[in-house]
Amino acid sequence: MTIRFDGQVAIVTGSGRGLGKAYATLLAARGASVVVHDAGVALDGTGFDRGVADAVVQEITAAG
Repeated sequence: MTIRFDGQVAIVTGSGRGLGKAYATLLAARGASVVVHDAGVALDGTGFDRGVADAVVQEITAAG
């Protein structure tokens, strides 16, 4: 039995890479509406790259 999240909203911070991305894509695949949040900063906390989160959004959208 697969757990579904239809009609639910999931907010996943740090969802541009690693485990956050894995959680976001899995929740979306199981029916959740996902808010993808990732500032795209470097490991030392510098910079900002919106493209990191945007890439995950595009991947989720492409998967349906």
